[in-house]
Amino acid sequence: MSLEKTRIIALVEDDFEDLELWVPVMRLREEGAEVVLAGKEKGRTYKGKYGVPAEAEAAFSELDAAQFDGILVPGGWAPDKLRRYEEVLNFVKHMDEHKKVIGQICHAGWVLSSAGILQGVTVTSTPGIKDDMTNAGAIWKDEAVVTDGHIISSRRPPDIPLYGKALVKAFQNL
Repeated sequence: MSLEKTRIIALVEDDFEDLELWVPVMRLREEGAEVVLAGKEKGRTYKGKYGVPAEAEAAFSELDAAQFDGILVPGGWAPDKLRRYEEVLNFVKHMDEHKKVIGQICHAGWVLSSAGILQGVTVTSTPGIKDDMTNAGAIWKDEAVVTDGHIISSRRPPDIPLYGKALVKAFQNL
């Protein structure tokens, strides 16, 4: 259990990509990390694109980013909603300023773009938002996983095994 003292926020909102939330959460929990599912409303059950539920264990307003070692942003259509919450953008900005791990996959790059943290950062995402990423100042690469310092990015569900390994390594190196 290499991540026993690690605390991570995993963001939830309706229409998250089921695998992009749950597989990394399970992988990090397997390593002993405490992963808190956070949504706008504590106790609300959010539904993934394919119907897999995720109950928010905490509301955004209840969390202090300083008490966490990193954040996971799943893909799907949820990032387009998540980036509209000031609390979410503040979490991401805090993690970036303090060089804490930020994991983003697929469309999750929208949240990082809206938080204004991608200038000069090398990332990947689903090719569908490549323009959004580069317009936010990122250096975009079509690779399964890209690690640029504390920011770990991945493209899509088939890349999750490599993404999970990169996340574990990043949290181990804190």
